[in-house]
Amino acid sequence: MKRYPFLLLLGATVLFSSSAYSQGLLNRAKEKLKGKADQKVDKTIDEALEGKKKTEPTTTTNNKPATTTTDDATTESADAAMAYTSKYDFVPGERIIAFEDFNNTEVGDFPTRWNTNASAEVVTLNNKPGKWLKITKEGTFHPEFITTLPDNFTLEYDLTVNPDWNSREFVMNIANLSSPEDYTNYYYYVNWKNAHAVHMQFRPKTVGDAWSKVVAGNSGNHSINNDVQYKTWDNAAKNFAHISIWRQNQRLRVYVNGEKIWDLPRAFEANGKYNAITFANLGTHHEKDYYLITNIRLAVGAPDTRNKLMTEGKFVSRGILFDFASDKIKPESAGALKDIAKAIQENPGVKVRIVGHTDIDGDDKANLELSKRRALAVKAYLVKNFQIPEADLETDGKGEAEPVDVSTSTEGRANNRRVEFIKI
Repeated sequence: MKRYPFLLLLGATVLFSSSAYSQGLLNRAKEKLKGKADQKVDKTIDEALEGKKKTEPTTTTNNKPATTTTDDATTESADAAMAYTSKYDFVPGERIIAFEDFNNTEVGDFPTRWNTNASAEVVTLNNKPGKWLKITKEGTFHPEFITTLPDNFTLEYDLTVNPDWNSREFVMNIANLSSPEDYTNYYYYVNWKNAHAVHMQFRPKTVGDAWSKVVAGNSGNHSINNDVQYKTWDNAAKNFAHISIWRQNQRLRVYVNGEKIWDLPRAFEANGKYNAITFANLGTHHEKDYYLITNIRLAVGAPDTRNKLMTEGKFVSRGILFDFASDKIKPESAGALKDIAKAIQENPGVKVRIVGHTDIDGDDKANLELSKRRALAVKAYLVKNFQIPEADLETDGKGEAEPVDVSTSTEGRANNRRVEFIKI
């Protein structure tokens, strides 16, 4: 990732100081520097999370994975990604209101936007990009930047454990907190029912059968009580789990790695108020065991794809995700792509331009090329998997040139990373 020396910025300021354009350049440069300032990475954990063989610890820089990984630590093949799409109907909300990838937290620190009654630290991995919150201690972890939960929202995050993990469940609660201190009430299973909440436990299979469960209560009296158990993911086969949660009024749907594991019509209390998410580690049987979590994405607004594309002439998707600095589409994008394909298929002959957009992180020219390649990747996906006529799809990329949100916040940068579909 290219850095811009201070003298270059100073020279640009002097050169254009007499024009309004100069101020725009300077503000943009400052914004880029702020966006990049927290991307220094100087620590990795020494466990290789995928594969059977381990490597010596390696250091990553600029959020790019080190070249040395385990022999089996490769990303999913194209065929595996396609298998993810078969019945996956999860479509993320249209607008991101909370996002956490820990890029603004120094490695080794606890994130300042969170609270806890235990401890955890931000780390990097030697075979996956980005930063992760490593949780080893028994306790509750509360993202305080999430302060409201509407009747309809989607929530996603990535979760993993160490390869030989064999401990207790990872807990997530959708709850109502009346004060910041209340988050401790949603730690142990026996205490979550002190106020209405939806309590979920996720436990991968490592040795024998391991089950996950969801329990919904109504202000402690359990008039709504859905206790459903389901095996989440086989840790021996796949360490990393992508969790997708979809609330529509009282209905709760939960997906793990593209498979719908729960669909409860009345998990949420009809008149209940929910304003917080909490995560908890119920404790580990072994000191070496840990959970890691990242890419927490809360979004609202049903993506009215058909109406916006065909009537308004433009649809913007933030549910099409790519690997870091890559045009490889993540498998969890399958639901959003299926939704878009259906809208196009229902209107044969309509021509659509696909336009990629990035955030400000990285070199301008590289971002422009990346956005173009991502648009091409989306076109290829629609042609191959949904038989959309290639002649009906055009592509373009704008890089970071057309932001729709501020670039100084994590949520703003997440909203700027998008793919637009324009009727032509």
